[in-house]
Amino acid sequence: MLLSCGDALIDFLPSKTADGREALTPAVGGSCLNIAVGIARLDVATGFVGGISTDTFGKMIADHAASSGVDLGRATRSDHQATLAFARVTGTETQYAFYDADTASRNWTYRRDAIGLADVECIHTGSTTLVHDKGASETLALIEDARPSVTIALDPNCRPNLVADKDAYRARMLAFCGKADIVKMSDVDFAYLFGDEAYADRAFKLLAGGCSLVVITRGNNGACAWHRQAGPIEVASPVVKVVDTIGAGDSFQAALLAALHRLDRIARQRLRDISAAELDRALAFACKCAAFTCTRAGADPPRSRELPAGTW
Repeated sequence: MLLSCGDALIDFLPSKTADGREALTPAVGGSCLNIAVGIARLDVATGFVGGISTDTFGKMIADHAASSGVDLGRATRSDHQATLAFARVTGTETQYAFYDADTASRNWTYRRDAIGLADVECIHTGSTTLVHDKGASETLALIEDARPSVTIALDPNCRPNLVADKDAYRARMLAFCGKADIVKMSDVDFAYLFGDEAYADRAFKLLAGGCSLVVITRGNNGACAWHRQAGPIEVASPVVKVVDTIGAGDSFQAALLAALHRLDRIARQRLRDISAAELDRALAFACKCAAFTCTRAGADPPRSRELPAGTW
């Protein structure tokens, strides 16, 4: 099983009424929940770890996850309200306003005895959960327990509007990078964390620090990756008619982890020994799934049966 640990929330997405007025439509989101959903829809056993409310929005989240095949047995249900995020699309980027005070996600606590790890191959984490001290410390406790036997994947998925102290946040992300086997980030996240530094320079630093795979996604310019043996590799993104880019990065990460699982390269030592051909295949599959997600509104990653023949 693969686990995704972090945020689960309700996105309010921009839409239009029948008479042309601006409106907002609720949709289940949260980067880490999106990744769990994306992996499960690709027919890989997946669980979600984090806080989910018992309120109306929390029921929407739970129903959405369960309908996609995500195991919620390790999630924590509470009567704290659900996190809400209001999205606004500007060009090719989506910006969010978060309402996340005293929510189920913010109040999640790592319960060691409730998180069985014996059957877990990989844990993904990142996004808003790591912005705040409590979420970061609880997630770190899980990672420390899991690292001896479990591959760790990280996508910072930065939310600058939630960050009060950028230097402290950057230091925290570097610390989490040092615990991760797989680090994936968008070009926008990279610029926020590392400015004008060359991708390759930072990738080599992360590899030297113990990471096995570093991936930078670049929207319609595809993705590039560095690996100790198999990299560097660059793959193109398919040309599609974009409806919006919400959830595209999450779909990429979900598909990458699912592909590594299918190739039997998700375990730490197996990942270290991956071939260039295998890594290229995994990255190409991730790009195709991310592009597919962009063809429909919201964070709605593909199911295996929806993908064109030959995608995998």
